[in-house]
Amino acid sequence: MTFLIRTLDITASGREIRRERPSPAPTLTVGRAAENDIHLADLAVEQHHILIDALPDGMVSVTALGTLGFGLDGAVVTEGTIDPRTGGEIALGSARLVVTREGEQIAVTIRQVAEDEGKHDALRGFALASVLPSKRAMSWALAGAILLMLLMVPVASHLLRTPAKPDPTGKTPGVVLMDSAWTSGELSLKHHSLENNCESCHVNAFESVQDETCLSCHKDTGDHAPMGRLAKGMPALSAGDAIQWKIGESLGKEGPLGCVSCHSEHEGPVRTASGNEAFCSNCHDSLDTRLTDTQLANAHDFGKAHPQFRPLYFASFGAAKPVRAAPGTVPVERSGLKFPHDVHMNARGGAARMAVSLKQYGKPLECADCHVLTADRISFKEVNMEQSCEACHSLVSGRIAGGGFTKLRHGDLKHLAEDLAKISTGPRPALAPGRQRPGQLGSASPYRADFGRPVRAYIGISNALSTGGVCTECHLPTTGPSGQADLMPVNFPDRFLSSGYFNHEAHKKQECTDCHAATTSKAASDLLMPDLKSCRTCHLGASAVKTKKIVPSDCAMCHAYHVPSGQWQQKGPAPHYRPPPLPVATPPPAKVAQMRK
Repeated sequence: MTFLIRTLDITASGREIRRERPSPAPTLTVGRAAENDIHLADLAVEQHHILIDALPDGMVSVTALGTLGFGLDGAVVTEGTIDPRTGGEIALGSARLVVTREGEQIAVTIRQVAEDEGKHDALRGFALASVLPSKRAMSWALAGAILLMLLMVPVASHLLRTPAKPDPTGKTPGVVLMDSAWTSGELSLKHHSLENNCESCHVNAFESVQDETCLSCHKDTGDHAPMGRLAKGMPALSAGDAIQWKIGESLGKEGPLGCVSCHSEHEGPVRTASGNEAFCSNCHDSLDTRLTDTQLANAHDFGKAHPQFRPLYFASFGAAKPVRAAPGTVPVERSGLKFPHDVHMNARGGAARMAVSLKQYGKPLECADCHVLTADRISFKEVNMEQSCEACHSLVSGRIAGGGFTKLRHGDLKHLAEDLAKISTGPRPALAPGRQRPGQLGSASPYRADFGRPVRAYIGISNALSTGGVCTECHLPTTGPSGQADLMPVNFPDRFLSSGYFNHEAHKKQECTDCHAATTSKAASDLLMPDLKSCRTCHLGASAVKTKKIVPSDCAMCHAYHVPSGQWQQKGPAPHYRPPPLPVATPPPAKVAQMRK
């Protein structure tokens, strides 16, 4: 007796596809291997799972060929017999093989079944659909609850509330009910205290936060430049951006220069990120094409397109205000001092030998011996003569009868005149009994004043202030308004780079002389400011790859946006910063008198 193998497949649309093929052999092998008569691609089926054999009496025997059994009419067995006249079903994995008799042939029909077939009918009796409202009714009920709790209640409490003044401390609780459901995210770290008081910023419902609200707390925030000039210096908006801004402005949002156009909130509990390189270069890359009267050079990337530094310095003696260095020039500073850095920095010079002999130094002079960082670790304190200079440049004027020494007071000409008047006019004692210093340190040498009383053969204030006098060893002499001898006032700017930020503490691993050419400077008129090239040995643009030496540097690393001096100012700038007016020029003697007052 032969077999007829029939395969039933169901398409995605539900259509049944029937395939039939005869098998003249009296036996059939079924398994996962391709050489089987019936191939079932199912991991639950063995390579050669069962053998189906047609017996002479018309019955069909089924025998397991491996270690696994098979399902036969609901029972798991390893062998069994099927009467084709009544039929039987063999279960192998997800396949069902139905064995029936059709004429002179035995038909084996193969179909695939789903794993959860029949389960839904079994669970249908336990469903809650019969006792719950319909899906439509539940949808309308939930929609009404959302409208009531998340829209009507917050809006009604907002309209009925008593407006309160903004509270930057965050201690004032919010009065709008359930407004937290409308938040688009957590506030930043700086505004975290306002999370329970949404109306402190969102004054009017469904309106963007206004600049007036921001400035009610940020009162000391100055403009980057006057608003009209900012608008003129901005590049033109693209067609798409212009349409978006028109739509936003129609809904109450301030223009592209508003606070919220740059400062976005509800980004999570993070610090407010500074503007990226493009934020600055969008305007400053081609600023001179829109602001034709600007004195700022175009800038784009610190490593590629940045103008040379233009530090502030006093270009004339006694000037009331410093000026910025012109592009491409070598500034000559008129500080009123005479100070050769190379003499003091020479490790084998006389200054170094004297410093080695002094207990407070014990080694050649270094920059830090005179220049001391301030408490903010950014700028430096003023050089104090008594602390930094007097160890070598003595101001001793005589001995005290009971022991000790007297010295000239430094810094006030009135005190100098009083101290000089007290000096005895008697002969000056030798530096050492029975011994005279030869050469330039002898009694007739001008260098003798460095090792004793600062008087050679004179005691008059005029001689001390004149060329060759004790004061002019460090200061430049001049003439006062009445023709009397005077000194040029010492004049240094508070900061040399007024629009940039530089942290000396962050560069403490560097040697001062790596950036400042103090070892080769022979005059105090040298402005020892580093140039752009020296900074670029480490600092390159924002896109530079960070290494042990290279530091990616964007605009915000050195520049602030809202005020020219930014966060490193000692005192907060006035709102809407404006530069002070230029002073009226006055003759040099009058300038000296003015400085003295």
